[in-house]
Amino acid sequence: MSKVIEIRDCTASYGENEVLHRVSLTVERGELVVIIGPSGCGKTTLLKMMNGIVRPTEGEVRVNGEQLSECDLVAVRRHIGYAVQGAKLFPHMTVRDNICYVPSLEQRRPKEEKQKLSEKMLELVQLPTNLADRFPRQLSGGQQQRVGIARAMAADADILLMDEPFGAVDEITRRGLQDELLSLQRKTGITIVFITHDIEEALRLGSRILIMKEGVIWQEGTGERLLESPRDAFVRKLMRR
Repeated sequence: MSKVIEIRDCTASYGENEVLHRVSLTVERGELVVIIGPSGCGKTTLLKMMNGIVRPTEGEVRVNGEQLSECDLVAVRRHIGYAVQGAKLFPHMTVRDNICYVPSLEQRRPKEEKQKLSEKMLELVQLPTNLADRFPRQLSGGQQQRVGIARAMAADADILLMDEPFGAVDEITRRGLQDELLSLQRKTGITIVFITHDIEEALRLGSRILIMKEGVIWQEGTGERLLESPRDAFVRKLMRR
């Protein structure tokens, strides 16, 4: 396995408020790493650091060996999928145009090529291809979420960053999306970093789980290890199902 994401002794602050404190983390190719912890512990800031949306006040971030502070961030982000809760699709664009947005930034694509790409990605997330000409407002919440994942994958990304992407959907849809994500990861070998507040989701998805507390990685390991050997009462309570 090779290192895809490296966070080296990173601190992040917003003004005088320190959100992350000297965090170090390595994500290997093909891992599905889940980050969990209470609100305000630094989960989203850590994720945003991985694609350069947030820059550390101290430390170094590398993606595929490139130091983000010294490289072309636009070029790097075109190969990193980013999916967040609520999908945040462009409301004035069709599903097809939403999915093809990032690839179209790199080169103008003929209508036929966009159609093939959108159909391929819709099939990947198990949605009917006839949804391609609809607008986001014409979709259910679960369908919008799947389109958001399809858009994140359409750039042929080898890294997918996901910030509570299933948080806005009902339990049945959520379970189905989890199944699809696991299937997708097995088929493609993509590296995924996934934030959730739901321990059941973390245990089901994560090949490795990071528990965060007050801006640091408090404990990490497989779900089995964390259940068997929690570091303290905080972890024990968090892992309680």
